Amino acid sequence: MLKTFLVQAFVIPSGSMEQTIQVGDRVLVDKLTPWFGSEPQRGDVVVFRDPGGWLQEEQAPTEEDPVVVKQVKEGLAFIGLLPSDDEKDLIKRVVGVGGDRVRCCDAQGRVTVNGVPLEEDYLYPGDAPSKDPFDVTVPEGRLWVMGDHRSDSADSRSHQETDFGTVSEDEVVGRAMFIAWPFDHWATLEEPKTYASVSDAGAGTTASPAPSHRVGPYDSDEMIQLPTPAELPLVMGVVGLRRGWRGRRYGVRSWRGGCGGWRTVRTRRRGGPRTPRGSGRPGRGRRPYLRE
Repeated sequence: MLKTFLVQAFVIPSGSMEQTIQVGDRVLVDKLTPWFGSEPQRGDVVVFRDPGGWLQEEQAPTEEDPVVVKQVKEGLAFIGLLPSDDEKDLIKRVVGVGGDRVRCCDAQGRVTVNGVPLEEDYLYPGDAPSKDPFDVTVPEGRLWVMGDHRSDSADSRSHQETDFGTVSEDEVVGRAMFIAWPFDHWATLEEPKTYASVSDAGAGTTASPAPSHRVGPYDSDEMIQLPTPAELPLVMGVVGLRRGWRGRRYGVRSWRGGCGGWRTVRTRRRGGPRTPRGSGRPGRGRRPYLRE
């Protein structure tokens, strides 16, 4: 329950996220909020399942542990305090989300997202944002991810032959929140401020007006636009309702000639005989009336 729905610990075996996360650090990954619809955001450090072949380039060589140590590790892995050897997971930083255009590099050698250059102060000291140029529009529901140690990270740049190098959001295990061990490395993993200035792709475009069922013009001086075929059933229904009222008579409460006075208004069908005045008075309360 702990590692499936709440928080799980992961050990970092390689230096692809240095200096943010060191080799051997234990990070705690939030697995709860994705159950409530939380999606990865730009700048998040996320753990995700191997999309296929990535881990071979990232996995550091490991030595066989003594029997007792191996059993202890298996017990800690069972309760979620250590990762299982069977789990094939990686950890990277989200640089672009669905719809983003991620490019490298601009005139100053910086990675740009939707035209906004990133000031990546979290990169490994002396590393360039990328030695390999790229220009990718991230498909919806996928992520462009990169390690903070760019010269030692086989990330999205190295796998562009498959899905443009992106990772499906469904492969994300959770967001790394804390470096929990060792104590002298303890830190929170927050979203860098550089991503706050990045807007969504197409955010500045003008949206098309919503479709309207209005038949008459908004300007009284304009000509009335004829209804389109999609509007005809609605218009004809209103016309039929109007014709259905013809030929009926109804009482009208009038404030002329005395408070609460009544007078009768009759209508007739086209071509029908006229009814002489004074030939009947409608009973009060039996017919709908209109306030004049």
